[in-house]
Amino acid sequence: MGNLERIGILGAGLMGHAIAQLFARHRHLVTIHDTDQAMLQSVPRRIRTNLDVYVRLGLVESSQVEEILGRVTLCGNLAEMCADRDLIIEAVSENLELKRRVFADLERLSSPATVLSSNTSAISIGLIAERLERPERVLGTHFWNPPHVVPCVEVIGGPRTGPEVMEWVWRLLKSVGKEPVWVRKDVPGFLGNRMQHALWREAMSLVELGIASAEDVDRVVKFGFGLRLAFLGPLETADLAGLDLTLDVQKDLLPNLNNRGEPSRLIKEMVARGEVGVKSGQGFHSWSSERAQSVKAARDEALLKIIRDVGGGRIRREGEAGEANVPPFGRGR
Repeated sequence: MGNLERIGILGAGLMGHAIAQLFARHRHLVTIHDTDQAMLQSVPRRIRTNLDVYVRLGLVESSQVEEILGRVTLCGNLAEMCADRDLIIEAVSENLELKRRVFADLERLSSPATVLSSNTSAISIGLIAERLERPERVLGTHFWNPPHVVPCVEVIGGPRTGPEVMEWVWRLLKSVGKEPVWVRKDVPGFLGNRMQHALWREAMSLVELGIASAEDVDRVVKFGFGLRLAFLGPLETADLAGLDLTLDVQKDLLPNLNNRGEPSRLIKEMVARGEVGVKSGQGFHSWSSERAQSVKAARDEALLKIIRDVGGGRIRREGEAGEANVPPFGRGR
């Protein structure tokens, strides 16, 4: 891996533009492509807005904003975006057949040496890559929203992903201040979404059954156990509480938790009514565009302060590299 890599991003939406920002902030040259020209042309404005909080917290100098934007090239042609890239990250919709078509195009248009990565949240990397001629250069890098802020990136290899590809991407992610996590088996949802959706399933069930309001369900997370999640993982918390106590609680509690294998009836009804959250202005909560922007801005600032000041991570300034403790990829799967 050289000092500066040439990064391609396919998809300029919620995740793609922020992943582009991440690499550009660490001096890599980024080319981003999207078939939606309006979405593509809005990338500089959205990155500039994202960087406001970095400037306020002193993580980026105001004079560096235009330098960062200058490292991001908007590209309306897929073949041009693929040319001469070290790494291409796909950030399109969560649809297996779409991703398969996209990766077939990426393989055809890019150099055999280019590493191809999917930002999929849940789809098997093996399924995405199974029809490709060179699946050994394909892996998953699941960034968490907002990807320019949240340190964790799940690194997932398919059945035929080369260990040297995994190691190269791992080191690259560490160099841009990320906290990569090795997912040892290519299972649906990987690590984080399996845990997150287990929580969401129970939260939605509590509202559906009339046990609590959506407001109180969110409140007990934000002002209860959720406060410690930035500092203690669930298994650390169980150890601190005592596994004997945890066992006793689980004997009584687990038989009463929601364990259905399909989405909540409540969320199905809401989606059928067009109540899909921020996009429609109504979900479990009511959303104006002003409220949504305010919540996201407050979220980003709070997360950056935590990462900067406390615990297991810190935000590195532009160009500052991180140490890479590389796991033994290829073994233990």
